[in-house]
Amino acid sequence: MSMEAASTPIPLSRFEQLRFGREVLRREGEALTLLAGRLHDEFCDAIELLFACQGSVIVTGMGKAGLIGQKITATLASTGTNSHFLHPAEAIHGDLGRIHRDDLVLALSFSGETEEIVRLLPSLAEMQTQLIAMTGKADSSLAQSADVVLDLGPLREACPHGLAPSTSTTAMMALGDALALVLSRMRRFGPEDFARFHPGGSLGRKLAKVEDVMRPLAECRVASESHSIRDVFVMASRPGRRTGAIILTDREGRLTGIFTDSDLARLLETKRDDALDAPIAALMTKNPTTVVSGTRMRRAIEILGQRKISELPVVNDQGKPVGLIDITDVVSFESPVESDAHAVPASEVTDPNRPKTLPLPNRPIG
Repeated sequence: MSMEAASTPIPLSRFEQLRFGREVLRREGEALTLLAGRLHDEFCDAIELLFACQGSVIVTGMGKAGLIGQKITATLASTGTNSHFLHPAEAIHGDLGRIHRDDLVLALSFSGETEEIVRLLPSLAEMQTQLIAMTGKADSSLAQSADVVLDLGPLREACPHGLAPSTSTTAMMALGDALALVLSRMRRFGPEDFARFHPGGSLGRKLAKVEDVMRPLAECRVASESHSIRDVFVMASRPGRRTGAIILTDREGRLTGIFTDSDLARLLETKRDDALDAPIAALMTKNPTTVVSGTRMRRAIEILGQRKISELPVVNDQGKPVGLIDITDVVSFESPVESDAHAVPASEVTDPNRPKTLPLPNRPIG
């Protein structure tokens, strides 16, 4: 067949494009379902070896399997398991020195006969390094040399010619995720640990603590609940970009309420000018939703989204305000995502049942 014939495009209607795309996804999804049912004691044996590893997990693979191996390496490392990727071709040209006896090798090869992987096997045996094989051939050279074999089973590639790694690499990646996340759970790897390894980007910001993002109390408008609204707005002014709310406290400095610019606007719109000289305690939102210092920004963002509020005071364990999260401070974060339980732990948020007849509820977003 000439190059011109081989490169001649095949016209596909939008219907055919969707049909084939869905077929690929279904085939790979079915393969994962079958793989889940195939997990037995060998998976647990692999977990035990990985969990007991005193050194690093060295992941290796060639071609597409190597790319999947790099992803598995990153997932292991980011969820609490020391891990490094070793290119098998580089390994047989000197990089075997990176492997130590207390390390463990996780080798990926669907055929189990990848030349570069097979050439590593005698050296690994000589070094007495434990080996876990992830392969689709339980009787392959790789499988026969391994301490534990994770058998992917007889998978059919989604490629119409059965050639391009697709279903097999999907299965490898999913099985790698299963290993990493089971290990992470066994290590009690929590949000604190995850935040330490992910300080950058949107994810890092959401895992930061509220005190790292909030406007400190010195930059907030704070006043006593005993003053009038007019006096509060005069005394609580701050230079620079101000927040949309005034934090109100009692004589002991504990947070008792919040009064927003929108609350003031509603007074003026309804021509209630006489209320400007009334105690602000009578019109403030009492016992507003707050978060405790130390709460993750992820929770704070969820609260802002779930409660549809624009300002979120941060308090210490004595109930005294230490700062404020303003909606404009988190606009660069990803959109809030509700938790599985659609609720925020009581230890991180306080939101007493406020009377629905309050004349000036919390200012809604927008």
